[in-house]
Amino acid sequence: MKFNEYIESNRGGVYSTICRYLPIREPEEHYRIAREYTDRQGSYRRPGLLLLSSEMFGAKPGEALLPAAAMQLSEDWILVHDDVEDNSELRRGKPALHKLYGPEIAINAGDAAHIAMWRILKDYMIGVKDGRGNLLYEKFYDMMEKTVEGQYIETNFIYNSQDLSKATEGLYLKIIESKAAYYSVYGPLQLGAISAGITPGKQLDALKDVGMPAGLAFQIMDDILDMTADEKVFGKKRYGDLYEGKLTLIIYHTFQSASDAEKEKINAIYKKRREAKTEDDISFLADMIGRHGGIEYARAFAERYSNSANEMLEKHRDAIPSNEKSEMLVSALESLYKRSK
Repeated sequence: MKFNEYIESNRGGVYSTICRYLPIREPEEHYRIAREYTDRQGSYRRPGLLLLSSEMFGAKPGEALLPAAAMQLSEDWILVHDDVEDNSELRRGKPALHKLYGPEIAINAGDAAHIAMWRILKDYMIGVKDGRGNLLYEKFYDMMEKTVEGQYIETNFIYNSQDLSKATEGLYLKIIESKAAYYSVYGPLQLGAISAGITPGKQLDALKDVGMPAGLAFQIMDDILDMTADEKVFGKKRYGDLYEGKLTLIIYHTFQSASDAEKEKINAIYKKRREAKTEDDISFLADMIGRHGGIEYARAFAERYSNSANEMLEKHRDAIPSNEKSEMLVSALESLYKRSK
Protein backbone atom coordinates (compact mmCIF):
# COMPACT_ATOMS: atom_id res chain seq x y z
CA MET A 1 0.00 0.00 0.00
CA LYS A 2 1.23 3.49 -0.91
CA PHE A 3 0.99 6.37 1.54
CA ASN A 4 -1.76 8.08 -0.45
CA GLU A 5 -3.82 4.89 -0.26
CA TYR A 6 -3.16 4.69 3.47
CA ILE A 7 -4.44 8.26 3.87
CA GLU A 8 -7.64 7.43 2.03
CA SER A 9 -8.20 4.31 4.14
CA ASN A 10 -8.10 6.48 7.28
CA ARG A 11 -9.77 9.63 5.95
CA GLY A 12 -13.29 8.62 6.94
CA GLY A 13 -12.36 7.88 10.55
CA VAL A 14 -10.50 11.16 11.00
CA TYR A 15 -13.25 13.21 9.35
CA SER A 16 -16.10 11.59 11.29
CA THR A 17 -14.22 12.11 14.57
CA ILE A 18 -13.83 15.83 13.81
CA CYS A 19 -17.53 16.06 12.97
CA ARG A 20 -18.38 14.44 16.29
CA TYR A 21 -16.48 17.15 18.14
CA LEU A 22 -17.68 19.95 15.87
CA PRO A 23 -21.31 19.01 15.16
CA ILE A 24 -23.83 21.19 13.37
CA ARG A 25 -25.97 22.59 16.19
CA GLU A 26 -27.50 25.92 17.18
CA PRO A 27 -26.69 28.54 16.08
CA GLU A 28 -26.69 26.39 12.95
CA GLU A 29 -25.21 28.93 10.54
CA HIS A 30 -22.23 29.53 12.84
CA TYR A 31 -21.37 25.84 13.06
CA ARG A 32 -21.87 25.27 9.34
CA ILE A 33 -19.34 28.03 8.69
CA ALA A 34 -17.00 26.63 11.36
CA ARG A 35 -17.21 23.22 9.67
CA GLU A 36 -16.76 24.47 6.10
CA TYR A 37 -13.00 23.88 5.71
CA THR A 38 -13.35 20.57 7.53
CA ASP A 39 -16.12 19.53 5.15
CA ARG A 40 -14.05 20.54 2.11
CA GLN A 41 -11.37 18.12 3.36
CA GLY A 42 -7.71 18.75 2.65
CA SER A 43 -4.90 16.36 1.77
CA TYR A 44 -4.92 14.73 5.26
CA ARG A 45 -1.13 14.30 5.02
CA ARG A 46 -0.51 15.40 8.59
CA PRO A 47 -2.98 13.01 10.29
CA GLY A 48 -1.80 10.35 7.84
CA LEU A 49 1.80 10.74 9.02
CA LEU A 50 0.67 10.67 12.64
CA LEU A 51 -1.33 7.47 12.21
CA LEU A 52 1.40 5.84 10.14
CA SER A 53 4.02 6.59 12.79
CA SER A 54 1.81 5.29 15.58
CA GLU A 55 1.34 1.95 13.82
CA MET A 56 5.01 1.83 12.82
CA PHE A 57 5.90 1.95 16.51
CA GLY A 58 3.39 -0.72 17.48
CA ALA A 59 0.05 0.99 18.11
CA LYS A 60 -3.11 -0.73 16.96
CA PRO A 61 -4.96 0.75 13.96
CA GLY A 62 -7.16 3.60 15.12
CA GLU A 63 -5.48 3.90 18.52
CA ALA A 64 -4.20 7.37 17.62
CA LEU A 65 -7.42 8.52 15.95
CA LEU A 66 -8.08 11.34 18.42
CA PRO A 67 -4.62 12.94 18.03
CA ALA A 68 -4.94 12.52 14.27
CA ALA A 69 -8.30 14.31 14.29
CA ALA A 70 -6.83 17.10 16.43
CA MET A 71 -3.94 17.37 13.95
CA GLN A 72 -6.30 17.76 10.98
CA LEU A 73 -8.61 20.16 12.80
CA SER A 74 -5.60 22.32 13.70
CA GLU A 75 -4.89 22.66 9.97
CA ASP A 76 -8.51 23.56 9.26
CA TRP A 77 -8.71 26.44 11.73
CA ILE A 78 -5.18 27.71 11.11
CA LEU A 79 -5.99 28.01 7.41
CA VAL A 80 -9.07 30.07 8.19
CA HIS A 81 -6.92 32.56 10.09
CA ASP A 82 -4.07 32.42 7.56
CA ASP A 83 -6.46 33.21 4.73
CA VAL A 84 -7.71 36.30 6.55
CA GLU A 85 -4.14 37.45 7.28
CA ASP A 86 -3.06 36.86 3.67
CA ASN A 87 -6.38 37.95 2.12
CA SER A 88 -6.28 34.71 0.11
CA GLU A 89 -8.78 34.15 -2.68
CA LEU A 90 -9.18 30.37 -2.72
CA ARG A 91 -8.91 27.47 -0.31
CA ARG A 92 -9.32 23.85 -1.34
CA GLY A 93 -10.72 24.88 -4.68
CA LYS A 94 -13.44 27.22 -3.38
CA PRO A 95 -13.56 30.85 -2.19
CA ALA A 96 -11.77 31.44 1.10
CA LEU A 97 -14.06 31.65 4.13
CA HIS A 98 -13.60 35.39 4.68
CA LYS A 99 -14.48 36.03 1.03
CA LEU A 100 -17.80 34.30 1.60
CA TYR A 101 -18.75 35.61 5.03
CA GLY A 102 -16.39 38.46 5.89
CA PRO A 103 -13.22 38.37 8.04
CA GLU A 104 -14.99 38.84 11.37
CA ILE A 105 -17.27 35.83 10.88
CA ALA A 106 -14.42 33.75 9.45
CA ILE A 107 -12.12 34.42 12.41
CA ASN A 108 -14.88 33.50 14.84
CA ALA A 109 -15.53 30.28 12.93
CA GLY A 110 -11.83 29.44 13.12
CA ASP A 111 -11.98 30.02 16.87
CA ALA A 112 -14.82 27.49 17.18
CA ALA A 113 -12.71 24.83 15.45
CA HIS A 114 -9.72 25.80 17.59
CA ILE A 115 -11.69 25.21 20.77
CA ALA A 116 -12.87 21.82 19.55
CA MET A 117 -9.26 20.80 18.80
CA TRP A 118 -8.22 21.23 22.44
CA ARG A 119 -11.26 19.27 23.61
CA ILE A 120 -10.21 16.35 21.41
CA LEU A 121 -6.76 16.39 23.01
CA LYS A 122 -8.27 16.60 26.49
CA ASP A 123 -10.39 13.53 25.85
CA TYR A 124 -7.34 11.67 24.54
CA MET A 125 -5.39 12.50 27.71
CA ILE A 126 -8.24 11.24 29.88
CA GLY A 127 -8.70 8.11 27.81
CA VAL A 128 -5.15 6.75 27.73
CA LYS A 129 -4.71 7.01 31.53
CA ASP A 130 -0.91 7.02 31.47
CA GLY A 131 2.01 9.33 30.74
CA ARG A 132 1.43 9.22 26.99
CA GLY A 133 -1.41 11.72 27.23
CA ASN A 134 0.66 14.39 28.92
CA LEU A 135 3.68 13.82 26.66
CA LEU A 136 1.52 14.06 23.58
CA TYR A 137 -0.19 17.23 24.82
CA GLU A 138 3.15 18.90 25.58
CA LYS A 139 4.52 17.94 22.16
CA PHE A 140 1.37 19.17 20.44
CA TYR A 141 1.53 22.45 22.35
CA ASP A 142 5.20 22.95 21.50
CA MET A 143 4.52 22.26 17.83
CA MET A 144 1.65 24.75 17.73
CA GLU A 145 3.67 27.38 19.60
CA LYS A 146 6.55 27.14 17.10
CA THR A 147 4.08 27.28 14.21
CA VAL A 148 2.62 30.55 15.48
CA GLU A 149 6.13 31.95 15.94
CA GLY A 150 6.94 31.10 12.32
CA GLN A 151 3.70 32.71 11.23
CA TYR A 152 4.68 35.89 13.08
CA ILE A 153 8.06 36.06 11.36
CA GLU A 154 6.46 35.59 7.95
CA THR A 155 3.60 38.01 8.57
CA ASN A 156 5.99 40.62 9.96
CA PHE A 157 8.00 40.41 6.74
CA ILE A 158 4.88 40.77 4.58
CA TYR A 159 3.29 43.70 6.42
CA ASN A 160 6.17 45.51 8.13
CA SER A 161 9.52 44.76 6.51
CA GLN A 162 8.36 44.44 2.89
CA ASP A 163 11.97 44.78 1.76
CA LEU A 164 13.60 42.00 -0.23
CA SER A 165 16.99 43.67 0.10
CA LYS A 166 16.88 42.72 3.80
CA ALA A 167 15.79 39.14 3.18
CA THR A 168 18.13 36.17 3.54
CA GLU A 169 17.95 32.45 2.90
CA GLY A 170 18.33 32.05 6.64
CA LEU A 171 15.19 34.10 7.30
CA TYR A 172 13.20 31.99 4.85
CA LEU A 173 14.47 28.73 6.35
CA LYS A 174 13.65 29.97 9.86
CA ILE A 175 10.05 30.54 8.77
CA ILE A 176 9.56 27.16 7.13
CA GLU A 177 11.42 25.13 9.78
CA SER A 178 8.53 25.81 12.14
CA LYS A 179 5.60 26.36 9.77
CA ALA A 180 6.36 23.38 7.54
CA ALA A 181 9.04 21.03 8.84
CA TYR A 182 7.82 20.81 12.44
CA TYR A 183 4.11 21.27 11.91
CA SER A 184 3.77 19.32 8.68
CA VAL A 185 6.24 16.46 9.03
CA TYR A 186 8.32 15.65 12.07
CA GLY A 187 5.76 16.93 14.57
CA PRO A 188 3.04 14.55 13.35
CA LEU A 189 5.60 11.72 13.18
CA GLN A 190 6.67 12.36 16.78
CA LEU A 191 3.06 12.63 17.96
CA GLY A 192 2.30 9.26 16.42
CA ALA A 193 5.31 7.68 18.07
CA ILE A 194 4.35 9.16 21.45
CA SER A 195 0.83 7.75 21.09
CA ALA A 196 2.46 4.32 20.70
CA GLY A 197 4.38 4.74 23.96
CA ILE A 198 7.70 6.16 22.71
CA THR A 199 9.28 8.58 25.16
CA PRO A 200 11.75 11.43 24.48
CA GLY A 201 15.11 10.10 23.33
CA LYS A 202 16.80 8.47 20.38
CA GLN A 203 13.69 7.50 18.45
CA LEU A 204 11.95 10.87 18.62
CA ASP A 205 15.25 12.56 17.75
CA ALA A 206 15.58 10.30 14.72
CA LEU A 207 12.13 11.31 13.51
CA LYS A 208 13.16 14.95 13.73
CA ASP A 209 16.38 14.27 11.81
CA VAL A 210 14.35 12.61 9.05
CA GLY A 211 11.39 14.96 9.13
CA MET A 212 13.23 18.27 9.18
CA PRO A 213 14.74 18.07 5.67
CA ALA A 214 11.62 16.31 4.36
CA GLY A 215 9.50 19.18 5.67
CA LEU A 216 11.77 21.80 4.13
CA ALA A 217 11.54 20.02 0.78
CA PHE A 218 7.75 19.88 1.20
CA GLN A 219 7.41 23.64 1.70
CA ILE A 220 9.82 24.56 -1.09
CA MET A 221 7.82 22.34 -3.42
CA ASP A 222 4.66 24.09 -2.21
CA ASP A 223 6.25 27.40 -3.24
CA ILE A 224 7.07 25.96 -6.67
CA LEU A 225 3.53 24.64 -7.12
CA ASP A 226 2.20 28.10 -6.26
CA MET A 227 3.96 29.26 -9.44
CA THR A 228 3.34 26.29 -11.68
CA ALA A 229 0.33 24.19 -10.65
CA ASP A 230 -3.15 24.15 -12.12
CA GLU A 231 -5.42 26.13 -9.77
CA LYS A 232 -8.14 23.47 -9.98
CA VAL A 233 -5.67 20.78 -8.91
CA PHE A 234 -3.72 22.84 -6.38
CA GLY A 235 -6.86 24.35 -4.83
CA LYS A 236 -5.32 27.81 -4.44
CA LYS A 237 -4.95 30.84 -6.69
CA ARG A 238 -1.85 30.71 -8.89
CA TYR A 239 0.88 33.21 -7.94
CA GLY A 240 -0.70 33.57 -4.50
CA ASP A 241 2.72 34.02 -2.88
CA LEU A 242 3.51 36.90 -5.24
CA TYR A 243 0.17 38.59 -4.60
CA GLU A 244 0.63 38.16 -0.83
CA GLY A 245 4.27 39.30 -0.83
CA LYS A 246 5.62 36.16 0.80
CA LEU A 247 9.31 35.45 1.07
CA THR A 248 10.31 32.35 -0.90
CA LEU A 249 13.58 31.05 -2.26
CA ILE A 250 12.12 31.69 -5.69
CA ILE A 251 11.71 35.44 -5.24
CA TYR A 252 14.85 35.73 -3.08
CA HIS A 253 17.09 34.27 -5.78
CA THR A 254 15.35 36.29 -8.46
CA PHE A 255 15.90 39.51 -6.54
CA GLN A 256 19.56 38.71 -5.81
CA SER A 257 20.18 37.96 -9.50
CA ALA A 258 18.36 41.01 -10.86
CA SER A 259 19.90 44.25 -12.08
CA ASP A 260 19.64 47.35 -9.89
CA ALA A 261 16.75 48.67 -11.98
CA GLU A 262 14.96 45.33 -11.83
CA LYS A 263 15.49 45.12 -8.08
CA GLU A 264 13.93 48.52 -7.60
CA LYS A 265 10.81 47.53 -9.54
CA ILE A 266 10.55 44.09 -7.91
CA ASN A 267 10.77 45.64 -4.45
CA ALA A 268 8.25 48.35 -5.32
CA ILE A 269 5.73 45.72 -6.38
CA TYR A 270 6.43 43.52 -3.35
CA LYS A 271 5.75 46.45 -1.02
CA LYS A 272 2.22 46.86 -2.37
CA ARG A 273 -0.69 45.33 -0.54
CA ARG A 274 -2.32 42.39 -2.28
CA GLU A 275 -5.33 44.37 -3.45
CA ALA A 276 -3.07 47.05 -4.98
CA LYS A 277 -1.07 44.61 -7.13
CA THR A 278 -2.14 44.47 -10.77
CA GLU A 279 -1.97 41.62 -13.23
CA ASP A 280 0.84 43.51 -14.96
CA ASP A 281 2.75 43.60 -11.67
CA ILE A 282 2.43 39.84 -11.24
CA SER A 283 3.32 39.21 -14.89
CA PHE A 284 6.48 41.26 -14.42
CA LEU A 285 7.46 39.27 -11.32
CA ALA A 286 6.76 35.97 -13.07
CA ASP A 287 8.86 37.11 -16.04
CA MET A 288 11.74 38.05 -13.74
CA ILE A 289 11.51 34.66 -12.00
CA GLY A 290 11.68 32.88 -15.35
CA ARG A 291 14.53 35.06 -16.59
CA HIS A 292 16.66 34.56 -13.50
CA GLY A 293 15.88 30.90 -12.87
CA GLY A 294 14.09 31.31 -9.55
CA ILE A 295 12.11 28.09 -9.82
CA GLU A 296 15.15 26.04 -10.84
CA TYR A 297 17.08 27.47 -7.91
CA ALA A 298 14.35 26.49 -5.45
CA ARG A 299 13.94 23.06 -7.01
CA ALA A 300 17.64 22.33 -6.47
CA PHE A 301 17.18 23.13 -2.76
CA ALA A 302 14.15 20.83 -2.56
CA GLU A 303 16.10 17.99 -4.16
CA ARG A 304 18.99 18.42 -1.73
CA TYR A 305 16.67 18.35 1.25
CA SER A 306 14.76 15.34 -0.07
CA ASN A 307 18.04 13.48 -0.54
CA SER A 308 19.05 14.46 2.99
CA ALA A 309 15.78 13.04 4.35
CA ASN A 310 16.47 9.72 2.64
CA GLU A 311 20.01 9.71 4.02
CA MET A 312 18.73 10.39 7.54
CA LEU A 313 16.21 7.60 7.18
CA GLU A 314 19.00 5.19 6.30
CA LYS A 315 21.22 6.52 9.07
CA HIS A 316 18.57 5.98 11.73
CA ARG A 317 17.47 2.48 10.70
CA ASP A 318 18.36 1.25 14.19
CA ALA A 319 15.96 3.74 15.81
CA ILE A 320 13.05 3.15 13.43
CA PRO A 321 11.28 -0.25 13.44
CA SER A 322 11.57 -2.39 10.33
CA ASN A 323 8.06 -3.35 9.31
CA GLU A 324 5.39 -2.74 6.70
CA LYS A 325 4.65 0.75 8.01
CA SER A 326 8.29 1.85 7.99
CA GLU A 327 8.48 0.74 4.37
CA MET A 328 5.44 2.90 3.71
CA LEU A 329 7.22 5.83 5.35
CA VAL A 330 9.57 5.91 2.36
CA SER A 331 6.64 6.53 -0.01
CA ALA A 332 5.20 9.00 2.50
CA LEU A 333 8.34 11.13 2.45
CA GLU A 334 8.55 10.90 -1.32
CA SER A 335 4.96 12.07 -1.68
CA LEU A 336 5.81 15.30 0.16
CA TYR A 337 7.95 16.65 -2.67
CA LYS A 338 6.73 14.62 -5.64
CA ARG A 339 3.22 15.99 -5.94
CA SER A 340 0.93 18.19 -7.98
CA LYS A 341 -1.09 19.64 -5.10
